[in-house]
Amino acid sequence: MRVIAGTARGTKLLAPIGRDTRPTLDRVRTSLFDILSRQVENAKFLDCFAGTGANGIEAISRGAHCAYFVEYSKKAIHYIEANLKKTHFIDKG
Repeated sequence: MRVIAGTARGTKLLAPIGRDTRPTLDRVRTSLFDILSRQVENAKFLDCFAGTGANGIEAISRGAHCAYFVEYSKKAIHYIEANLKKTHFIDKG
């Protein structure tokens, strides 16, 4: 799993092994952001059931002002934080 476009393009994101978290496929994320493309820049993005944070991180990479991550699993929250650090977006998440 990787960031598809924007400033963090190509960065591989960390994801847990197992069934607890099922990351959004790259092609689904591509389709989502093709639809949202004009609304993302400078927006505040809400990533519900965030899992690894891939959608919110993708939004930030494409120019969103910030992203809010909603996640219940402590394990997943760890991955969101790690991915924000890896992409240097920790101050925007």
